[in-house]
Amino acid sequence: MNRYQQLAESIKQQIKQKTWRVGEKIPSLRAASKSYSVSSSTVLHAYQLLEAQGWIKAKPQSGYFVCVRSENIVSQRGIFSSCESYNDKLFDYMKNGGTGGYDLGSPFPHFSLFPFTELNRHMASAGRKVNFDMIAENQPPGNEALRRIVAQRYLAQGVMVSHDDITLTSGAMDALNMSLQVTCEPGDTVVVESPSFYGAIQSIKRAGLNVIEVEVCPRHGINLEQLADAFEQHNVRACWLMVNFHNPTGSVLSDTKKSQLLELANKYDVLIIEDDVYADLYFGSQKPRPIKYWDVKDRVLLCGSLSKSLAPGYRIGWVVNHRFSQKLQKCQFLSTLAVSAPVQEGIADYLKYSSYDNHLRKLRKKLHQYMDCFYINLVSQLPDTTIVNRPDGGYFIWVQFPSHINTEKLYYKLLEQDISIAYGELFAFYKSFESCLRINVSQVPMDKISCVVAKIAQLIK
Repeated sequence: MNRYQQLAESIKQQIKQKTWRVGEKIPSLRAASKSYSVSSSTVLHAYQLLEAQGWIKAKPQSGYFVCVRSENIVSQRGIFSSCESYNDKLFDYMKNGGTGGYDLGSPFPHFSLFPFTELNRHMASAGRKVNFDMIAENQPPGNEALRRIVAQRYLAQGVMVSHDDITLTSGAMDALNMSLQVTCEPGDTVVVESPSFYGAIQSIKRAGLNVIEVEVCPRHGINLEQLADAFEQHNVRACWLMVNFHNPTGSVLSDTKKSQLLELANKYDVLIIEDDVYADLYFGSQKPRPIKYWDVKDRVLLCGSLSKSLAPGYRIGWVVNHRFSQKLQKCQFLSTLAVSAPVQEGIADYLKYSSYDNHLRKLRKKLHQYMDCFYINLVSQLPDTTIVNRPDGGYFIWVQFPSHINTEKLYYKLLEQDISIAYGELFAFYKSFESCLRINVSQVPMDKISCVVAKIAQLIK
């Protein structure tokens, strides 16, 4: 943990213990620097982190003040009546992506990183073989050969599953939405991360659920202390979590904390919907384990997809869970009916006869290069008061600016220069991240990254 993170944690504990009460002003940068024997820059970084997490709020010309929170757990009922503009904002953001220029707000790696020519060859081959019997065989739970391959890949990682525990879906969002439907009823309470993937926000809004937001540290993942408080104080039905290369922060929860998280869920009888679509995009020597690895009570609905690692647009995802398998299949029959039979056959054919792992090695190497290049340019060109969080996998960088920077305004200014970003307000039920943004590092050629970052830096200045 960096010094500024240690300082932020110390001040957070003081607020929890009511040393600093809601509405009170905390020490100035100079006073805190002297008290804690650290530089003013370290204090500023700590205060910015606390502000991004919702513990304190800066007031112009006045300093930093403790925010109104209930044990720093944000619980809100009927939240959606006050968020009518969110859909419009999200639609506008999605509409402006992929229309030319540099789409740093894109949710996918750049299209050039995928083996589309090879994929299409397998699709064409599978399409020629499709007949009525094959269409019936590809109905829920889905293509058996494909489910076996998915199960085998999990087994190689030590996750004990059977192909009979897997239900194929039309992409990860379909998997996550169906998991929410089979585990929750309108009016139930769910925990989500803060910041959170905007797809989760949309799904929970549609499902009519009550929300508890638990903060995510960009480096260390979800705050288990807050999660335990949420479970203890509320009747939580389920959690929607992304513990491996979290979108948008890029954080990874340690194995120890994943195990502890599951112990908490077991203790309070909470179901876990695990979004694990980025796990194959690690930069180290070992793929991070899902929470499902420790799950002996079948409490975790593990949701995966090939959209971020192999085939965006082909809409192949899955849910791994035995307990809810029949409900998931029924849910799919009554909604999308089934995943496209030719697509299931084509993807199964590719995974069986082509080297998916070889493709992944190339993809990870390229994303790692993009990440390093983007990180170096962001750190060197943005103001010193900026916090740039470099993850160990995936393709997103989460950037935190001082509180007076509004990244939604920055977003519209950058659109004028044919650059799109994902601004922080899209990633929370509350407006807690107005000074943050998410950058997709794969969308700019290596030799253009410095120029694109320079344009962002100029607007910030």
